[in-house]
Amino acid sequence: MSDRGQGLECVVYAACGGVRIDKFLSDNFPEYSRSYFQKLIRDGAVFADLRPVKANYKVVAGERVEVALPEPVSLDVEAEDIPLDIVYEDDDVLLINKPKDMVVHPAAGHEHHTVVNAVMYHCRDQLSTINGVMRPGIVHRIDKDTTGVIVICKNDKAHNSLAAQLKEHSITRKYHAIVYNNITEDEGTVSAPIGRSPADRKKMAINYKNGRDAVTHYRVLKRFGKFTYIECTLETGRTHQIRVHMASIHHPLLGDTVYGPDKQPWNLQGQTLHAKVLGFVHPSTGEYMEFETPLPDYFQALLDKMEKMYL
Repeated sequence: MSDRGQGLECVVYAACGGVRIDKFLSDNFPEYSRSYFQKLIRDGAVFADLRPVKANYKVVAGERVEVALPEPVSLDVEAEDIPLDIVYEDDDVLLINKPKDMVVHPAAGHEHHTVVNAVMYHCRDQLSTINGVMRPGIVHRIDKDTTGVIVICKNDKAHNSLAAQLKEHSITRKYHAIVYNNITEDEGTVSAPIGRSPADRKKMAINYKNGRDAVTHYRVLKRFGKFTYIECTLETGRTHQIRVHMASIHHPLLGDTVYGPDKQPWNLQGQTLHAKVLGFVHPSTGEYMEFETPLPDYFQALLDKMEKMYL
């Protein structure tokens, strides 16, 4: 806790100088925007070598920058009787096959009909509390338009175990996707740091200056000439990692209007990306478990159409 008020105190040291404080902080904490840090600066919650700073302050190399992040404002998260496609369940974990167009946890504009609303109804009071009231049980997430398997933790012991495995990159995460253009090699790896895009704060991008290490392995499952059906294995789990990495090598995901073309064939709603395989060491038994979910109907139908059109 910060001794300057309620919240989480974060400390980072400036590797080089001359960068405005709000940009420096948003580059180091990409989950928050520059405008968010500008407000914290106005509120007196940002310090450089123990001195409060002003909005136009530029960091000095080697100095200690502190920011007191306030506690998140809790939403009134309600349990909702929403059917879940349950893959596996025991006293520690719940695995579901998330459908398309469903947000994982509540946020502004998406307070209802999320995975959290559904699992709160299903699990009642059996969910981990580590991520707070807005994200009970959630140890990882996938995008709204990405389908497939995710795990929800029913207690803090399970949550800590899964979080540690994620940090160590020991969890198996395999995704299936359809990308633009023909990938000539059978397999490959994209290793490039991902951070907030300096041109558009709502997007992620390859960012060698301020990004976090990210590694995606891919292999070709089938070629359709104009498109390629691939499997991606994550070594890390950055926001929009597969979407950003594949776009960076000129193979954006089909349906992805954020990192790919504005106009998409087949009237797709969002990227063709499915979390197919999830494997981890069970927090209680210590045994490795692996789960696989089938492709959603729209994805399989699209592959069938491509088979007829291009092969």
